[in-house]
Amino acid sequence: MQQKWIRRLVAGTALFALALPFIPATTTTAATAQDAAQSTGSEVPLDDIRTLSAALLASQTAEADFDTRSAIAFYRKALEFDPNNDQLRERLMVDLFLAGEFDEGVKIVKSLEGDPAISQVRDLAQIIEFMRKGDYDAASKLPNIETTNPIDRLLNSLMKAWADAGAGRGEEAVAELRALEGPPWYPIFTEFHAAAIAEMTGDTDTAREIYQSAIVDKSVAGAAPETFVRAVAALAALEARQGRMRTALDTIATGEEVVPNYAPLTALRQRIENGGPVPVEIESASQGAAAALFSLGSAVNRDGAEETVILYMQFARALDPENAWTLVTLGNVMETIKKPEQAIELYKLVPENSPMRRLSELQLGLALSDMGEHKEAREHLKALIAEDPKNIRSYLAYGGVLSEDKAYKEMAANYEEALRAIGPAQSSNDWNLYFQLGIAYERLKDWPKAEKALKRALELQPNQPQVMNYLGYSWIDMNMNLEEGMDMIRNAVDLRPNDGYIVDSLGWAYYKLGQYDDAVRELERAIELKPADPTINDHLGDAYWRVGRKTEAGFQWNRALINEPEADLKAEVEKKLADGLPEKSGAVPAADKGNGDAKPADDRS
Repeated sequence: MQQKWIRRLVAGTALFALALPFIPATTTTAATAQDAAQSTGSEVPLDDIRTLSAALLASQTAEADFDTRSAIAFYRKALEFDPNNDQLRERLMVDLFLAGEFDEGVKIVKSLEGDPAISQVRDLAQIIEFMRKGDYDAASKLPNIETTNPIDRLLNSLMKAWADAGAGRGEEAVAELRALEGPPWYPIFTEFHAAAIAEMTGDTDTAREIYQSAIVDKSVAGAAPETFVRAVAALAALEARQGRMRTALDTIATGEEVVPNYAPLTALRQRIENGGPVPVEIESASQGAAAALFSLGSAVNRDGAEETVILYMQFARALDPENAWTLVTLGNVMETIKKPEQAIELYKLVPENSPMRRLSELQLGLALSDMGEHKEAREHLKALIAEDPKNIRSYLAYGGVLSEDKAYKEMAANYEEALRAIGPAQSSNDWNLYFQLGIAYERLKDWPKAEKALKRALELQPNQPQVMNYLGYSWIDMNMNLEEGMDMIRNAVDLRPNDGYIVDSLGWAYYKLGQYDDAVRELERAIELKPADPTINDHLGDAYWRVGRKTEAGFQWNRALINEPEADLKAEVEKKLADGLPEKSGAVPAADKGNGDAKPADDRS
């Protein structure tokens, strides 16, 4: 169970996925590329590529694996066979940008100006190129602010505003951003950037007023948490530089209400309290344009949009290479796509004096764990706890690694230590410490302590769906408090109807109670939400078997094996494929438990 600290946008609006060109390579498609991954992939030596179709297959397979470096090499090889193919050059250009090779990518941009399929990518690259050269007037002329795509229109308006500010038209840029009309989630972006432009041009009174406007409505944080936090940090820093220390700390408290225990805000608070220097984060138009790219990139940071996010973050790095917000977010995406080595490289680039440094160190420890370097990860995270024993996120990160190692005794001790560190003045934000402590004790089969911790978590955060699901399921698993347990799980599903793991818990609870038709209904819904989870496949297979759908049960058990289950589940599924389930008796037999180590949803997150 790995904790991820960079919050991702799941806005209630139709956010887009950037329409990047993909190459329709004769009979080769992305799907066939993935299907052929066993025979053709990024490991294929370039010298073994002797045809255009082979080069395309290899490049697309590499892209499916997010192996951008290999994809670049294969597209260059493909161009040797077809040097005038613009689609090949487009895709090579995009992969160069994704790899952070901006200078190489922008050379291709200039030869593809007539292709509307890449107009947004092309224009952004050229804007960045002009701004890097200091030609803000030229950069200001490129953004298409009339586009009907709301994301493109917002980003293009922000880029134009920063270009205008760089050209000396800051006041006009501020006015145009504040007048920009659009969806209800526009203001957090337009207000933050308008305030930053005002601050950069020396109008601190206007900057303060607009920053305050940006953060007064905390509900906007759900649409753009990173930009909201940056606005909070920028206002707090501005107040501190003006000598208003109490106001600065109160501003940070406003942000902490929305994003509790957030390392950058904690670091900024400590810096202000200690009287340390609080520099301006955005000092130039180029840094502002990089912040605009970050704002939109972090806003679309969700499953399936990784390529878009990486592109925006790499564009931001082309303008502001050492920006900590960009480096940490890009590193987080690299972890998501299973590239922990690249993530670690990015985390190490975060400047030591940055408020984001602590966050990068936490993520670095988790990335080490992802690589299998568990001993090093533990040592790294324990050192962070020793440096700041009151930083709760350090305990949560360390606990996540201990959970992966199934070191539940150490996990329990870690969370007990965290609770001692924060003392009796506990708040609703501390529910997760008790939740994780409850999980540790449940795994240690110390149910009285586990139940006490889980109940305390619910006292601090009533109706918290993860806790309700875990406690309710555990009661049912132990054949106690059955009615209350089912009510808890149903309430959790009502609160998280699209969480496949929680829906799975409801289905499996029905199964445990022998209500097999209800179990099938809920488990089929769970598998729609999480089709590749081996535990849910296994559960649905068991439920199918019990209602007489034995062929479908075998199909689901085979799906469980295909989805690479852990060793204990694999052995159980293989036995069921060979022998089926035993006959039912009056009570639900032990063998009827399917995955004997199945746990409530929240330990499979």
